[in-house]
Amino acid sequence: MLTNLITPAQHAKLSDYAKLMRLDRPIGTLLLLWPTYWALWLAAEGFPSLGNLLVFTLGVFLMRAAGCAINDFADREVDGHVKRTKDRPLATGRVTPKEAVALFVGLGLVAFLLVVLFTNTLTLYLSFAGAALAFIYPFMKRYTHLPQLFLGMAFSWAIPMAWAAEAGELTRLTWLLFIANVLWTVAYDTYYAMVDRDDDLRIGVKSTAILFGEADRLIIGCLQAMVVLILLLVGRQAELGALFYLGVAVMAALFVWQQLTTRNRDRQACFEAFLNNNWAGAAVFVGLMIQSWL
Repeated sequence: MLTNLITPAQHAKLSDYAKLMRLDRPIGTLLLLWPTYWALWLAAEGFPSLGNLLVFTLGVFLMRAAGCAINDFADREVDGHVKRTKDRPLATGRVTPKEAVALFVGLGLVAFLLVVLFTNTLTLYLSFAGAALAFIYPFMKRYTHLPQLFLGMAFSWAIPMAWAAEAGELTRLTWLLFIANVLWTVAYDTYYAMVDRDDDLRIGVKSTAILFGEADRLIIGCLQAMVVLILLLVGRQAELGALFYLGVAVMAALFVWQQLTTRNRDRQACFEAFLNNNWAGAAVFVGLMIQSWL
């Protein structure tokens, strides 16, 4: 029915907007969603309020989509030179830079409105820093070899926001979880950057994959080990039970699998290791959620 109401050109444009927001590739949304859920469940010391669950689920979707739009705006001059990204809507000219910026602003305003209407003042204040991180991250690969660190902070800022919305305050556990997620994001996004390393070297884009060089897997392994250790510390301080620790153990096992499967640094293997982190984050959440029911 809907397709009869719009022209083929409008349908094609909507399809390009959907691709710009990565609606066809939900992995980024999931990687952002799991730690947000960790924060909500830990802050609530059980099942969080339904309102906060809905607000942050929708907020994660909106901000990830907005982040993709501004990321492609920042990369519009280089995406066409990278095999993996050469067909993106901005790189091919099917979407204009102005449209990408407008989409980023529009999605961000809707997410901000959710915070204003349905959360508290502390969460509102924290949202400004979150918006700033989402905007500046895509440009960092021009100036530093640590864009993955800025992505980690942007992806992790939902943790203090969700915690503040649910508990009305921030605690030591909040920041332990934040640090764990920053380290985890740097680790998995370095796998992602390893996929494009040859192209990035050729066009002059910076990344941790380039910075780490032949020590990439070793450093990723160290980061992963620190993530596991911090989560164990979180579990101890929050007095969580065996099911949470089982979830962390599954995450650790998946980290080992990622190390083994990327030993030859094959592009496809690195990409699959990146994707596998969805299950690592989900394992921790499932353990935490089931634990809250007991």
